[in-house]
Amino acid sequence: MTMATDLSEAPLPIPPRARKAAGGRPIQWLRANLFSSVPNALITLILAFLLVKAGISFVQWGFANAIWWLPGSDTAACRALRGLGACWAVIPEKYRFILFGTYPFDQQWRPAAVTLIFIALFVISSRRKFWRPTLVVVWIAALVVIGVLMWGGVLGMPYVSQDRWGGLPVTLILATFGLAFGFPLGIVVALGRHSNLPAIRSLCVLYVELIRGVPLISLLFMASVMFPLFMPDGVNIDKLLRAQIAFILYAGAYLAEVVRGGLQAVPRGQYEAADALGLSYWKKHGLVILPQAIRHVIPPLVNTFIAFFKDTSLVLIIGIFDLLTTAKTAIIDPAWQSFSVEVYVFVGLIYFAFCFAMSRYSKGLEAQDAPR
Repeated sequence: MTMATDLSEAPLPIPPRARKAAGGRPIQWLRANLFSSVPNALITLILAFLLVKAGISFVQWGFANAIWWLPGSDTAACRALRGLGACWAVIPEKYRFILFGTYPFDQQWRPAAVTLIFIALFVISSRRKFWRPTLVVVWIAALVVIGVLMWGGVLGMPYVSQDRWGGLPVTLILATFGLAFGFPLGIVVALGRHSNLPAIRSLCVLYVELIRGVPLISLLFMASVMFPLFMPDGVNIDKLLRAQIAFILYAGAYLAEVVRGGLQAVPRGQYEAADALGLSYWKKHGLVILPQAIRHVIPPLVNTFIAFFKDTSLVLIIGIFDLLTTAKTAIIDPAWQSFSVEVYVFVGLIYFAFCFAMSRYSKGLEAQDAPR
């Protein structure tokens, strides 16, 4: 009895991984990952020196020597810096044109409200507790409000044609509608490629290969230049709508391949189990197959979303004023041409905020769905 008691109280040996985790202090981590050998240590020191030097230079340029505000439109003080400091005064001077383009100045509260509505929709849609059928109603109502605000012509708001739209609202409209309609299209096409009907499978393969085989710019040119030639006389579809259709087709083709990869990752036994339960085709895929397939491809899906959001800047080729185009146009003014870097940094931070939010959300979603 005494020997059993002693054995039960004896400490168990700690596995190597547990010892490594227990001793995973910063110094041990640095030694194991950054200073494990002489070449690694040299590379680490060189990169650290370059990063510190670049960081100090950026702080001096962007903060220490920068000019944040000018009393008027005279940029002599900024030009006197000769590139040694940033002229952030260009942002408060041009931010309204950068964000909203040529939208009437006294009505720019409307695209500002549209931007806030889009952000609110994204935040609400990212919370699982709101994943209910009423969320679809909320989206439809919000999109109606967005259309009323942007076009106007009712409730005492003057009408604003789409030619005057620009900036961040246009980028959000193209990206949101492109993904909102492209994702269901991609799911349908991915299911079509798995169909046992040769005609449907061939049409889906043809669509995917045709769209993915040409650059997005060519699709935009086709939508802007060639498509109106095939329309009857007197029928003219707005340029923004044509670009939106091109984005939907483009997103649908790429998302279809991502979803198809997820479908192939689902074990065959899941299909057989759903068939054994007597589920119909749509119930089998909607309740059993697609949830697992999409869970498998969350990282590539979000990667496609981020790339698609940035690709909206290509609409400048067909004369649509998205966020990047309005930023380029804002510095046409000769007085501010020398300060394009500051404008691009400002626009880059906006893109980074949206892309980083999508990346972090996908990481959290993947962690929630990971098996425990």
